[in-house]
Amino acid sequence: MSPSTSKDAPPPLPEPLRVAVADSHTHLDMQSGTVEEGLAKAASVGVTTVVQVGCDVKGSRWAAETAAQYDNVHAAVALHPNEAPRIVLGDPGFTSQPPGAGGGGARRGARPGGGEAALDEALAEIEALAALGHVKAVGETGLDHFRTGPEGMAAQERSFRAHIEIAKRQGKALVIHDRDAHADVLRVLREEGAPERTVFHCYSGDADMARECAAAGYYMSFAGTVTFKNAAPLREALAVAPLELVLVETDAPYLTPAPYRGRPNAPYLIPLTVRAMAAVRGIDEDAMATALAANTARAFDY
Repeated sequence: MSPSTSKDAPPPLPEPLRVAVADSHTHLDMQSGTVEEGLAKAASVGVTTVVQVGCDVKGSRWAAETAAQYDNVHAAVALHPNEAPRIVLGDPGFTSQPPGAGGGGARRGARPGGGEAALDEALAEIEALAALGHVKAVGETGLDHFRTGPEGMAAQERSFRAHIEIAKRQGKALVIHDRDAHADVLRVLREEGAPERTVFHCYSGDADMARECAAAGYYMSFAGTVTFKNAAPLREALAVAPLELVLVETDAPYLTPAPYRGRPNAPYLIPLTVRAMAAVRGIDEDAMATALAANTARAFDY
């Protein structure tokens, strides 16, 4: 197999977009190459802004520091849903997220098995980071019923509720990780009262859920999954979501769009997803990109 077709090789540059857009959710710290290289490659195809997302205390610090260095990087800070049980219970089963899991990679930073006090300490640091001006969002937070068993649900839900309150206190957007937990995520948002700007990262619900999110004013961010052959329900959701509530993301290095599924993802591949989304909506790619750019700036207040 030649290097250009290796499953480990980065996909080629797509045709540039004519209207610049933002990657609303990426993990630069989990991608190969330097930040400068990643941003330059993205900008060369019309992806001129990225939201760098933290998944634990250490990763959130890195996100905030990186956003402070680069004008076109905005930070989101949080404890990933699978991090909260790890902090409280110290179960090694909560320490990693496999590729394609809708967010997060190797967990770093928190002391394992520290109990509720350790979770409180981590949440306090997340709030301190969320108060910074270049931090635009609290997330990714939410619920993950795929990786967390019943013994970890209480810690996960307590962490989610705490992040909602942090976002509201700091006036920041809330970025939600929802894996196999649609009904419970929506329930907690109703019970707590969602922040004014709430984003479902890597939206994975169906058309009915999209209508419910739209009624509540929640943004829905679509990743490379919308290009997958088996993702018809996701495309149906995109078709009914109000255009003004739609975002695009990579969740890189995960969820690489077709035809490069399984190879490393990065912000420069956003044009592939934008074009697929435009086709689903029946509009041209410039109109799609224009809407996405405006929506992302509004959702993250930059």
